[in-house]
Amino acid sequence: MYEKTSPLQLKENRQHSSTLVPFSVYQCQIPEINPSVPMHWHREFEINRILKGQGQMILGEEKYIVSEGDIVIAPPNVLHAAYAIEGSSFAYDALVFNHSILGTGSNDRSIAQYIRPIIAGQHKIMMWITVGNERYLEFKKCIDVIFACAKENKPLADLLLKSELLRFFWLLENQEPEMVQREEVNVHYSELIRPALEYMAEHYAETITVEELADTVHLSKSYFMWCFKQATGIGAIEHLTQIRMKSVCEALMNTNQHVAEVAGSCGYDNLSNFNRQFKRMIGCTPIEYRKRNR
Repeated sequence: MYEKTSPLQLKENRQHSSTLVPFSVYQCQIPEINPSVPMHWHREFEINRILKGQGQMILGEEKYIVSEGDIVIAPPNVLHAAYAIEGSSFAYDALVFNHSILGTGSNDRSIAQYIRPIIAGQHKIMMWITVGNERYLEFKKCIDVIFACAKENKPLADLLLKSELLRFFWLLENQEPEMVQREEVNVHYSELIRPALEYMAEHYAETITVEELADTVHLSKSYFMWCFKQATGIGAIEHLTQIRMKSVCEALMNTNQHVAEVAGSCGYDNLSNFNRQFKRMIGCTPIEYRKRNR
């Protein structure tokens, strides 16, 4: 998700919540601000409200083409990403919140039966709500209040935020379970490649080969490349480029480093190649991007 702070890592170290304020809200714009949100995960829940345009979101094994009005939920510890579709762009709000706001410190039966199993990954919820859902208007009304309260960011608004989040989960639990058919239900490609994703997130500024990535997950090069494409929808090198480019964009917005310094610190040794790749992916030069997004 987009935030004008430190570069995104696969396991985010960014603090989304505190004891006092157990949530954060972000405004995301792809690819105008960042070319993508590369695959990552965190311990908090995340709710995304698509505001305009069309893009692709990946959650675990599922891939969705999302459009204006859609609601997308990422449970804790689930790998997720957001990418632009060629020739299109999209914007969305993202609420990232600690499950403590739902009252998980208590031992009542509703928390024990419905919330904790989601956190533990033992219970699957519907992660994509479209305008075609028969209860969409109820979901939308609830989500609009949730984001209004989060953006107000005041103690009194937190009371309503808590109640609406619980209502949102009540609505989710009242949905009929969706029948999802998969060819290989026992193969979880996102889990197979997770170590490689973590390696790229930590070493993206270094030279990385596909062979090295395959070694991190103990797979042959060809099978690794196939699994990676199945999990993320893109190739491993393209994913690495997305991570590097996101780091470049954040550095251009938040530092006064020369473009060559930024490129070098993010894994680009050849400045002319970097400039060509940046303009192809972002649509402008690094200097133009810095001026536009300062």
